[in-house]
Amino acid sequence: MKKLLLVASVVLMGVGVNAQEFRFGPKAGFAMSTMKIDDKQDDLGARKMSPKYTFYVGGMAEYKINDNFGLQAEVLYSPLGAKEKIDGINAGVVFVGEQTKVELGTILVPVSAKYFFTENISVAAGANFGVILTAKQKTVIGSDFINVGVVDEENNSGEIDIKKDIKKLNIAPFVGVEYMLENGLFFDARYSLGVSNLSNDGSGGKVTNSFAQIGVGFKFGGN
Repeated sequence: MKKLLLVASVVLMGVGVNAQEFRFGPKAGFAMSTMKIDDKQDDLGARKMSPKYTFYVGGMAEYKINDNFGLQAEVLYSPLGAKEKIDGINAGVVFVGEQTKVELGTILVPVSAKYFFTENISVAAGANFGVILTAKQKTVIGSDFINVGVVDEENNSGEIDIKKDIKKLNIAPFVGVEYMLENGLFFDARYSLGVSNLSNDGSGGKVTNSFAQIGVGFKFGGN
């Protein structure tokens, strides 16, 4: 993680003291995270898990090289992951269903190049370097003799640590757009496509994590 933070800092500092404009500040927002599993990873076959709606929070720094181009680096925290509901099979009088939630506590270091159409509107493209600090999975399996289709959480539930089965680095290229007001308040949206195989359980399968973010922040500094 220290190496990733150092790389992000060097990328920005490399622009030099002659940069036209430097801004920094906090940002936070809403994230929608999904996970994709191939057919080698799980007996249920290839599939995309349902979105996990979560948050992110952190800070950003931006060097504007000239009127049209700039560089930006951020450090964010987000509990990414996904969830899944598998319908049960009615075997006589017993109904069994399953709900699974995966949470990946991740430090994100997005580094991007920006193009400014105007002083207020810009687009960005870059990569998210995610360091997975924690990985947990909670599965609820239930049986109900009367209410078919309802998972009984008290029947069988528990959270397990799956960190050893998940690789630490999640690289996700992204594109985004930003709108900033004159006072420094800005709004942005981006989509990050997970390309790293996170599976570390020896199955030979592939698991990826992609996510979308919508947020707000404030930039201090400037000319």
